[in-house]
Amino acid sequence: MTKPRIVFVHGIDGFGAAAWPVQHRLAGRYDALFLKRTGFDAAAPPLPTEYAADVRMVLDALDGGAHLVAHAQGAIAAVMAAVEQPGLVKSLVLVEPALLSLTTELPATSAYREHLEPLFSRSATMTDAAFSAEFRRLTASMAGPGGAGPGIAGGGAGLPGRLPGPGPVESSARIAARIHLQAPLWEAPVHIVPGVPTLVLTGGWEPLYEEIADYLAATGARHEVTGGGHRPQDSDAGAALIEEFIAGLESGLESGFEAGSGDGS
Repeated sequence: MTKPRIVFVHGIDGFGAAAWPVQHRLAGRYDALFLKRTGFDAAAPPLPTEYAADVRMVLDALDGGAHLVAHAQGAIAAVMAAVEQPGLVKSLVLVEPALLSLTTELPATSAYREHLEPLFSRSATMTDAAFSAEFRRLTASMAGPGGAGPGIAGGGAGLPGRLPGPGPVESSARIAARIHLQAPLWEAPVHIVPGVPTLVLTGGWEPLYEEIADYLAATGARHEVTGGGHRPQDSDAGAALIEEFIAGLESGLESGFEAGSGDGS
């Protein structure tokens, strides 16, 4: 009997299987695919953000249909793929999704953009090390009690921290180059929400992600707040919610999801 497939799409704080240390255990029950987005590789040079290539990668991985689990920036490609081919997406699990283009006019997202836009406007004149250091400083200055501000895991909401467990150890120069090549999150081409069963997990520590999650909940998603800072999928509660949500859908027992309009309105 063919196992149900789950496709995992990482953020910026790790890639491939190393970005999902707790979810490895699902491989016994599911056909688990851990993607590496464009420019994320232990040997090849980092590359600029390329959403279209990431979407193609996700769609190819879905094959005949799969559950999609995405973290932070990885949620952009996941949602774009679900909008393009909703019939192939059994469900979406979005963990601290960095879908700022959906909430660009809302307060926390607007504050984040205003804080970071001057840095991105100077990006072409800066070295990788200088851009990375300034990005870290600016996001740290926005920190709440749970971390270092939107953008960095292991210290904030999306930048590389060292993940637990085995995985490639990259030089600071490679990490800085990858950070410098990332497009501003508020420019991502995500403007509608797919009408598929969706679970959103947040750590409850950063207003930006709670604002995005509240927006998604208003379109029909189920929103759960757990511990774990920017990586609630690593917490016992967060990992259990992911597993229960997918298992419930597979068994036809999941209730409480009412599809939203799918148009983000």
